Amino acid sequence: MIARWEQGRAVIDQLITEERVQRVTPSRELADTMIALARTHLKTATQAAEADPTGAFQMAYDGTRKALAATLANQGLRTTTAPGAHAMLLEVCIAQLDPPMGRTLKHFDWMRRTRNSAEYPTLESPEIGQSDVADAIRFGTDIVNLAAQVLDSMPVY
Repeated sequence: MIARWEQGRAVIDQLITEERVQRVTPSRELADTMIALARTHLKTATQAAEADPTGAFQMAYDGTRKALAATLANQGLRTTTAPGAHAMLLEVCIAQLDPPMGRTLKHFDWMRRTRNSAEYPTLESPEIGQSDVADAIRFGTDIVNLAAQVLDSMPVY
């Protein structure tokens, strides 16, 4: 009998029905590649933090996003290109991994909102500072490590 990941299954099934998540060919190789890219992005963010805080934050965010997407790729899932796809990525991961890992994963929402403010600035948008970048790198590293850790545990969906 093939193991099924039951936690969050009703949520994921509904998102598939709504065409916000789709089934794709599962790939551990792709997941591992995405984790490696995520780690590289975090390293680049660390190197660029002082000279370009906004760019460094975006690199940390992108690396973190790729790590979350890696968990789905490993299972044979992918968010669609519907509006809110990055938020959907977090929703899928939270549904499957919270508890116990939600506290770590939820930092991605702050990163996503902060990145959106930088990507689509207004005069009222605060600038990204050194402390924001440091937090993003720390939270991103925690999420990348978590994603790499669960790949062996989560079977194909």
